[in-house]
Amino acid sequence: MNVLLSGASGLVGSHLLELLVANPQISHIIIASRRSLPSHPKVTCIVAPELSDALNQVSTPVDLVFCCLGTTRHDAGSAEAFFSVDHDLVLLTGKTGLRLGAEKMLVVSAMGANPRSRIFYNRTKGLAEFALIEQAWPVLVITRPSMLLGERPKKRWAETLSAPFFKCLPGSLRAINATDVARALMFNALSDNQPSVVVRDSAQLSQDAKRYTV
Repeated sequence: MNVLLSGASGLVGSHLLELLVANPQISHIIIASRRSLPSHPKVTCIVAPELSDALNQVSTPVDLVFCCLGTTRHDAGSAEAFFSVDHDLVLLTGKTGLRLGAEKMLVVSAMGANPRSRIFYNRTKGLAEFALIEQAWPVLVITRPSMLLGERPKKRWAETLSAPFFKCLPGSLRAINATDVARALMFNALSDNQPSVVVRDSAQLSQDAKRYTV
């Protein structure tokens, strides 16, 4: 089974890449990236200064597409740059997967995603989800984790300060480990008989993570 992955250097994407490499059902992983990643016999990394260029260079047919792209307005530098990553490049990942013959896409969105939200972050995530649905995937799995827990190369202090609060929240509001999101992505990627659009919140993702076995 061939896989296309964007966002492999991020918090969820890096854990997902480890799981993909370890899973015997996955034969080839194509990564589109703006920088090189550690090499592995199962991995082909296509690198370009702009992620859009890297995605456009992918030509190997794939079965699955994972999109783990995500940033913040602060890290991106502007609202426009944030929208370019969390909306435009997410859609281009989907478009690329369809071009390469994939029939299932899995995307990391966010709790609160809503195309009509007054909050720019949530609205961007919601618009991206809506546009992916419009791409008419045979199967589209949208994951909406709450706050992600895990070690980032660059700390996000707002998340660090609010993490203890989110750890105490109930159900789908509770913070979730990035490793669990990655395991849930794998579980849903390899599950059959799914509806055309699947939406999983944090509580459901935690359950999915426990059900993933190699």
